[in-house]
Amino acid sequence: MKTIIRKYVSFELLGSILFLSLLWVRQLWSEDRDFMSSFNVLDYGAIGDGIIDDTLAFEMTWESTCNAETDNAEMIVPKGKTFLVHTLVFDGPCNPTKISFSISGNIVAPDSPDAWEGRDKGQWLIFDSVNGLDVNGPGTIDGRGQGWWDISCKTRPQSTGCVKLAPTVLSFLQCNKVSMINISVVNSPQTHILISGCDDFAINSLSIRSPGKSPNTDGIHISSSHGILITSTNIASGDDCVSIGDHTSNIHISDVNCGPGHGVSIGSLGKSGNEVKVENISVIRGHFNRTTNGVRIKTWQVGRGHVRGVSFKSIDFTDVKNPIIIDQYYCDVRGACKPTKTGVKISDVRYSGVSGTSNSTIAINLNCSQAVPCTNIVLDTIELASSTQGKQVNSSCNNAYGRAVGVVKPKSCLLQQS
Repeated sequence: MKTIIRKYVSFELLGSILFLSLLWVRQLWSEDRDFMSSFNVLDYGAIGDGIIDDTLAFEMTWESTCNAETDNAEMIVPKGKTFLVHTLVFDGPCNPTKISFSISGNIVAPDSPDAWEGRDKGQWLIFDSVNGLDVNGPGTIDGRGQGWWDISCKTRPQSTGCVKLAPTVLSFLQCNKVSMINISVVNSPQTHILISGCDDFAINSLSIRSPGKSPNTDGIHISSSHGILITSTNIASGDDCVSIGDHTSNIHISDVNCGPGHGVSIGSLGKSGNEVKVENISVIRGHFNRTTNGVRIKTWQVGRGHVRGVSFKSIDFTDVKNPIIIDQYYCDVRGACKPTKTGVKISDVRYSGVSGTSNSTIAINLNCSQAVPCTNIVLDTIELASSTQGKQVNSSCNNAYGRAVGVVKPKSCLLQQS
């Protein structure tokens, strides 16, 4: 009987010890996860001289970062170094709930289009399905786009072997809860930053720079994404500073300096005759300096669906060609697209507190669809003048219905809604 009791006590004691041990291990694991695991590309073989290919080192560092058994992880690109990296996908999902991609040094692309032979020519650095990502500086990402610009069909349409597709520097695909802060993105072969299929994305204090004559170098392009915030950012490019594509909502842009470039554009939309859905877009305190356009909405006649709930507030223009423009007859070749009975419905668009100078005679150009007119357009306190002293500027409206509030110069041409 005593032997049985001793065995029972021993088993019970052993069970208690094992249980307490598991609790202790779990507590240690939980505490360990609270620490940030850091992974430096130099520790994985990166050289950082701008000549030797560091792609494999970056790939290995990302693999360790993404698979870290902590809630917070950091991938470090150290200062004082320049890292040559070829096309690379930073794949998710990852174990950590928060990942910091810290760039203090420089990351450069290959300087020749030949380096993309056999690769996807539309991409360079891609983050795919990575959530909780923070890309921070103060480093620089350089797309070294000159070789691509030299062979672009846009600048050399008659050239044999010209290219229409060139790499985007940074692509964020299906990424949620992402932030970018204090980074310089320069000389992209094509679009600088692509945000596609993402929710809850914040950009702050970025510098995006390419020459004004560089082809198709949009600063930031957004598509199929929601909850995007862009603040305190300087963009100089050869195309739209910010372009907003289809299936987007809750896009808020504030304190952005644009120029050179083609302004902030919603569109073009509906090119393939698809159903467009764009809503709740705001641009506040935008500064446009010598841009081709200011704030623009452009759609194809064959498109369907809607653009609504758009606000442009506290905007100033300096020598801008088309300060305020809606173009529902957008076409690759102006005037070449046949009239249709379809169109994207544009409504509830407000321009308020807009001022500055236009270098074209038509400062307000609202060219809306005859089939699907624009409705509820509001011009509230607009003061636009010519860049050339003594010249006058005018408004031009087609099928645009709405109202004017306060002082509107040039005089409003909006049609009254019945």
